[in-house]
Amino acid sequence: MQIKIKYLITVLSLISCFSCASLKTTKNVNRVFENSPAFKQGFAGLVIYDPESNKTIFDKNGDKYFTPASNTKLFTFYTALKIIGDSIPSIKYTIYGDSLIFKGTGDPGFLYADFNSEKTLDFLRNSDKKLFLLSSNFTESKFGPGWAWDDYNSYYSAERNALPLYGNIVQFEFKKDQNSSKSFPDVFDDSISTEKTKSLGAGVYRDIDSNIFRYKSEKRTEASTRSVPFITSAYTSAKLLSDTLRKEVMILPQKPKNIDLDHTICNEASDSLYKKMLQESDNFIAEQLLLVSAGIISDTLETDIAIDYAQENLLNDLPDKINWHDGSGLTRYNLFTPRSVVKLISKITEEIGEDKFKSLLPAGGESGTLKNYYKSDKAYIYAKTGTLRNNHSLSGLLITKSGKTLYFSFMNSNYTVPTSQLKQAMEEILTTVRDQY
Repeated sequence: MQIKIKYLITVLSLISCFSCASLKTTKNVNRVFENSPAFKQGFAGLVIYDPESNKTIFDKNGDKYFTPASNTKLFTFYTALKIIGDSIPSIKYTIYGDSLIFKGTGDPGFLYADFNSEKTLDFLRNSDKKLFLLSSNFTESKFGPGWAWDDYNSYYSAERNALPLYGNIVQFEFKKDQNSSKSFPDVFDDSISTEKTKSLGAGVYRDIDSNIFRYKSEKRTEASTRSVPFITSAYTSAKLLSDTLRKEVMILPQKPKNIDLDHTICNEASDSLYKKMLQESDNFIAEQLLLVSAGIISDTLETDIAIDYAQENLLNDLPDKINWHDGSGLTRYNLFTPRSVVKLISKITEEIGEDKFKSLLPAGGESGTLKNYYKSDKAYIYAKTGTLRNNHSLSGLLITKSGKTLYFSFMNSNYTVPTSQLKQAMEEILTTVRDQY
């Protein structure tokens, strides 16, 4: 009897300690919100959830809607995780007489960055058939709804298409003390125009309606690289692929009747693309992953197909309905609540575990978009950032000094202070939770 009483006293003491810690944490976090100039005029929301106790330990505006920016990629990640599988399909094909007919699946890793494309390249290069690129399964617009039209020249606004190559980006390398550049892929070398207009500065600017790239011809004081999206089309894809394979790729406007492209070649493991998308906040990968997902669901590459499927079948248990319109978060049409993002984080960790999720996310002070923020002797923030002008979000995992792993979503909209000042105030709050809970 005495042992049971002692056990009960111990349990009640622990509950009391945790309750005190939670109350103290809440009080101190609220104090920062009330006193920090960073939160005075903007709108902030924060939800912190303890999965061990299954309790929300802090909630400020958790049911209100915010512009998530690149926190949208968490929704894209979960959708792709559930639909695509272990590897990314690169092309679908069939053999038809003396022809090899193939089409793109939206694979963002094809000839992009350090991703492996050898299976597809070797297959096409070694075929003794005539190569025909089918161009009829992409029904999507090149840009997402609500994207800023004048971002067309920015690396983070690459076009979407069925057969992306080289990330749909041209890279220009300028060497020190030279006044010219080489492009990669070099098929665009004959599309460069040099001008003396001062307004060009040190940048590279593509014409809005054509693949003509302009820069000022002058010696560079230092080496640099510029990345500019190119205009995509079936013709451009065929031209780029022909140049890469060193053999002709022709365009087939429509699929012959009574045949199916029922063979698939996969290249890269999915995790490698997820990691680059989440750690570097790669918009291009995010957009294309939704197209790949849509193609698996319906054989049609259309973003809304993947989003609608996810909302109906994968995300129907979120506490609040989400307004979701693209894969990357470039649009301001997206609207999520912090508590829905936290619920999503719970679903992801249930699917892949906390350790794997941490390995894919940016780590505070160590990697990705958090390399220069939330620095500590030991990383305690593993989270996805999201920033558009006057909007900044951070959602993921927080490791406390007591060893607990908490799930959180910190969302801010309509602030006018510098983002650096807002981040400092956010860090004060998150370190308070780390140290006191």
